[in-house]
Amino acid sequence: MSRIKTDYRCAALFDLDGVLIDSETVYTHFWSEMGRKFRPDVPTLATDIKGTTLTHILGTYFKPDTHAYITERLDELERTMPFDLKPGVMDLLASLTERNVPAVMVTSSNEQKMTSLWARQPELRGFFKGIVTADMIHHSKPDPEGYLTGAAIAGVPARNCVVFEDSEQGVMAGQRAGAYVVGVAGTLPTAVIAPYSDRIVNTLQDFNVDELIDILSTRTEL
Repeated sequence: MSRIKTDYRCAALFDLDGVLIDSETVYTHFWSEMGRKFRPDVPTLATDIKGTTLTHILGTYFKPDTHAYITERLDELERTMPFDLKPGVMDLLASLTERNVPAVMVTSSNEQKMTSLWARQPELRGFFKGIVTADMIHHSKPDPEGYLTGAAIAGVPARNCVVFEDSEQGVMAGQRAGAYVVGVAGTLPTAVIAPYSDRIVNTLQDFNVDELIDILSTRTEL
């Protein structure tokens, strides 16, 4: 029988796209199309921007006169996306809830996209103590601001938090925050995210929550 924890010595911080929902293939296609149309000089744009906010993407890679077009296309895409959950997500979140380990979502998505997500996956929201969106931060991943904010919402030091991420920018942000980073393979090759991850998994299925709690509860500040 699983040992149930009842304190708040640790917390779990989750990225959204590619970790909780199966959306990265759709986004890769979208940004590849935008790259071919407006930035053919950056052939790796679709992977370079993963994990970053729309404000960062537009300001870094696209001329101002293209922003309205790209934003409208992206809004249209996100209004019709299915937002299917990745395997193991609900079981992992339920296990954390059972053990009173707070979960916080830290996403580069904006509030408009989150409204679409809740409409399609209404049961997901109840598992999270808080949601950090792009509208709440000033610095995009790989800056640690989002994950430091998530740790503060959870009420747990970042060193005692686990970050679940799939993008290079995301695992870098988690590492810079001082968290224990679990890289979720699939969006990018394992070799890309491994240098910034404490552990690599292929899926969230059958994740050993009690083992993770023990690791987080004994981590000290370096």
